[in-house]
Amino acid sequence: MSKDSDWEAYKVPPTRTPVSERATSVPNPATLIETVFNYVVDAPVTFVREWIERQQAKNKFYYYHQKFRRVPDLSECLEGDYLCFFEAEAQWRRDRLVDMEIVEIIRERLGACKQREGPNEFQNCAKEVELLMQVTKAYQDRYGDIGVHGNARTCLMKQKHRMMEERKAQANASE
Repeated sequence: MSKDSDWEAYKVPPTRTPVSERATSVPNPATLIETVFNYVVDAPVTFVREWIERQQAKNKFYYYHQKFRRVPDLSECLEGDYLCFFEAEAQWRRDRLVDMEIVEIIRERLGACKQREGPNEFQNCAKEVELLMQVTKAYQDRYGDIGVHGNARTCLMKQKHRMMEERKAQANASE
């Protein structure tokens, strides 16, 4: 800076921020409302939420490791036992979802094998193709032709009809 600079134009800022003088002795209503809100609403809600989080941290729940006990099949339920019917239906739906995922995983493995092997897919992916054929045939035998709205009862009836047809075919073959 040059020696002839005007010090009034370039004042040094104050080192302390001045405290505003209160003009009245009445407290600010906004501050009063904020304090009341913090103690009446915010503090209890925060306390309860932190307590819940501490409890949840003690008991971790991993939804993807949920294990259901096996329930009796629909054919094992007594007549009029609606709770057993409901549990068997839920078990059947879970089994169907698991079987769908198994088919999808095998299909993805076959696709990965075909991608990896390229032109040699027919000889190098023969095991995956055979496994996919077995899995899809088993899925089709069990859940095929019952539709989207199928349930455990229709699946059981399909299984019964298939067994009756196999017995008839076996009886006709032995004659």
